[in-house]
Amino acid sequence: MPNPVTKMPAPVTPEMAGTPENRAEVLLQPIAAPSILGLYGFAAATFMVAAHIAHWYGSSNTELYLAPFAAVFGGLAQFLAGMWAFKARDALATAMHGMWGAFWIAYGILNLLFASGDLARPQGAFPALGFWFIGLAAITWVGTATATAESKGLTSVLAFLALGSTLFAIGQIAGNNKIDILAGWSFIISAVLAWYVASAIMLQSAFGKEVWPLGKTERALHSAAFNFGFGEPGVKHGQ
Repeated sequence: MPNPVTKMPAPVTPEMAGTPENRAEVLLQPIAAPSILGLYGFAAATFMVAAHIAHWYGSSNTELYLAPFAAVFGGLAQFLAGMWAFKARDALATAMHGMWGAFWIAYGILNLLFASGDLARPQGAFPALGFWFIGLAAITWVGTATATAESKGLTSVLAFLALGSTLFAIGQIAGNNKIDILAGWSFIISAVLAWYVASAIMLQSAFGKEVWPLGKTERALHSAAFNFGFGEPGVKHGQ
């Protein structure tokens, strides 16, 4: 039997490509850098709570007054930033903002339970809270290693945050107040650095250029120049 003849599709002429039926339309959906909100929320909540941990101010009831602010600004706002970072396809920001935002919400709920009398606040060692920070420290250390591919500024924020989490976990499990104070200082440094990085990102967004240096890596600068996802026209990776 003769071989069947395969018909080749007719070539697309410039006239055909220009018709409405064949024209491709790309819709851009830009969003502001979620880490501006996430880092500011983290910085403010962490600074206020950490300053109390470091014995800069307050009493045994101070955390109950800080809990609502920490839960909403450090928790809800940062968690939302993590979800918007997911939309921006930024894996590191999604993980860090999402995880720490969830922590601050849980911290607020915990202190509300203390205030209502449903839970008794432990005196001295608090192993349960210490184990919270073991998980936080483990994930944040990985985030620190990941941030080295992006910028020195973000790496510094996460490094001091991971160190503070590690120290606080030890201090709470061992009931050692001196270690808790060291953790508080580490958290304060992380909060100040987070404020700087958030401000630098916001200034860069407003002025269209780097105003405060972030110490971005060559890889991050190259990716920021032009990096679109496969099959996702108009979707840019990162912030």
